[in-house]
Amino acid sequence: MSSEEFEKLQEIYRALYDELKLMPESAPRCCGEERKRLVRAFDERQGEAEEVTYQQSQRALLLQGSESLNTASQSIERSQRIATETEQIGNDIIEELGGQREQLDRTRDRLVNTGENLSRSRKILRSMSRRLVTNKLLLAVIIVMELAILGAVVYLKFFR
Repeated sequence: MSSEEFEKLQEIYRALYDELKLMPESAPRCCGEERKRLVRAFDERQGEAEEVTYQQSQRALLLQGSESLNTASQSIERSQRIATETEQIGNDIIEELGGQREQLDRTRDRLVNTGENLSRSRKILRSMSRRLVTNKLLLAVIIVMELAILGAVVYLKFFR
């Protein structure tokens, strides 16, 4: 309720109050028609005051409803803003997780390639070690044969 409306309401009530104060003094002095006119005027003024009071209460209820509606609208706007921010954060997280998934896929592929390379390296090393062992055995056999031949040559030259 605005201050102007409040002042208007106060004026109407003051006027009614003043008339009411004068009623007891003027009522006994008045007779018949004048008394009826006075009571009718008072009833009219009281009706006006009740109507203004009713309008003011309706206006106050309307203003209170409007204020509640504004508060609810602001709350909905805040909720929508929060929902939009949450959605944006969710999208950012999804994008980041997608990037991390790609990174993990690349890392897994590298690990698979590294595992394959290690398997090939093991096979190569095993074949190299087998060759090394066979070469050592062959070399030992050759050395033994050379010693046997040398021993045979020495035996034949000196003991025969």
